[in-house]
Amino acid sequence: MDGDFFSFERLVAYFPKILSKFPVSLYVVAVSTALALALGTVLAIIRIRKIPVLHQLAVVYISFVRGTPILIHLFLVYYGLPLLFNALFGYNIASGWNKLIFVFLAYGINEAGFLAEHIRAAILSVSRGQTEAGHMVGLTGFQTFRRIVLPQAFRVLVPGLSAMVVGMLPATALAYLLGVTDMMGMITTISYSSQHSLEGYADAAIIFIAASFILEKLSAMLIKKLSYGRKSVDEAT
Repeated sequence: MDGDFFSFERLVAYFPKILSKFPVSLYVVAVSTALALALGTVLAIIRIRKIPVLHQLAVVYISFVRGTPILIHLFLVYYGLPLLFNALFGYNIASGWNKLIFVFLAYGINEAGFLAEHIRAAILSVSRGQTEAGHMVGLTGFQTFRRIVLPQAFRVLVPGLSAMVVGMLPATALAYLLGVTDMMGMITTISYSSQHSLEGYADAAIIFIAASFILEKLSAMLIKKLSYGRKSVDEAT
């Protein structure tokens, strides 16, 4: 084996270059989570109200997403969506859209499938009496949901949502397969010029572990803050 297969000097030298692409991973997590929350809420409401046809489609969608790997979703969105747009509208989005948009959509679609069930459980955890009380004071159905149900459901949702966000961060490493220059893309670029990639992967592992640790701590702080007052109520009951 070549004795130069690993070098701490290269590990240190590559670190700033790879770290400079970390914001791309955070960007993917932030935008995809926002998309997943919006789509997941719509799916959850469809499931709760059992809207004909849409309810069955939502069940199929959730089962498909939860039963297939994110890699398939990435390729389906990247190669399938342009074909669909071209067939329906005669417009080629493959050359007009930034590749990050396909990454946002793929991860958003994937996370929405999982998040929909968390959101549904969170909404159903709110007492029906809360909704009835909202109607009694003259609020519309939407106002009751937005002002009374949603804040309480969000508090229940936070632990599951936090776990999904922490899990999504390392999963974004697959985005480079679509040509996005994130940390993994930078490692590929470095390996082409230096013929060494092991140090780059070690750098990426260090960054992902540190970022996941920080996210977990921030999530724990948020959960603790949102649980303020609940412990005393639970203990009283």
